[in-house]
Amino acid sequence: MTEPHPPFAIETDALSLLHPDFSRGSAWLLDDISVRIPTGAVVGLVGRNGAGKSSLMRCLLGLSVPYSGHAQLMGCPSTALTDSVLERLGYVAQTPDLFGWLNGHDHLNEMAQVYAHFDMKRALKLALRLESPLGQRADKLSVGDQQKLAVVLALAHDPDLLLMDEPVASLDPLSRRAFMRALFADRAAEATPRTVLISSHLLSDLERVVSHVLFLRQGRVQLFGTWDELSEHLVRLPLQTHPGPAPGLVHWSANAKQAVVDARHWPGALHGAQPMAMDDLFEALHA
Repeated sequence: MTEPHPPFAIETDALSLLHPDFSRGSAWLLDDISVRIPTGAVVGLVGRNGAGKSSLMRCLLGLSVPYSGHAQLMGCPSTALTDSVLERLGYVAQTPDLFGWLNGHDHLNEMAQVYAHFDMKRALKLALRLESPLGQRADKLSVGDQQKLAVVLALAHDPDLLLMDEPVASLDPLSRRAFMRALFADRAAEATPRTVLISSHLLSDLERVVSHVLFLRQGRVQLFGTWDELSEHLVRLPLQTHPGPAPGLVHWSANAKQAVVDARHWPGALHGAQPMAMDDLFEALHA
């Protein structure tokens, strides 16, 4: 019997993207990224500004063509996504892609013509939960309300794969909490588990909902794994000198005189080691 869905919702193999402007500091927006994200995972995409988060999402969606390597969404090449795969995708760009002259209701009606599984009742329920003002023109909405509308549009057809680029940056704490709940609400038990890739600088919010974390640094994968394992085994360790290619070494900072190590594999003593929340880990990886 064949599986009802592929084991990996997102796959990249040596994915690299060249910067169109070679006069900038680095020629590479993405550099040799290889990851496999299981179906049903909720992945926090984390990194500083310019780390490659938006570029990775654009490559995954086929909006940017990689220089080398390839990517797949739900088993389909990103550069040739089929209608059946696009029907199962939801995307929220960092800057909401809305029609300024349409109000929220108009946007929903337009989307209903495009997606076979669009559910107006679900969309209106989500808009109410997020307090999204559907009666106003999009170009008259605040940035936060534009983000709310973009989220409603991305979730209204109940996608199996959801990619979201800083979707809550302009939302207040109550709206962010409602948004996080909406990611997993109204999903039928027999449905394919929804896979979510979400980038955000609000790491305390991510920490509550993610199953995996993907850290990018200067276009490369710095760290990827389940958050349960990373939070349990990665520690911050005072270390005056670089230990060389030691097992378990994730990152060493000359400025902070400290290392991030995996306690399961670290061969030395762990005196002074400190566990880390996601904010702490982010800081330690960039110290």
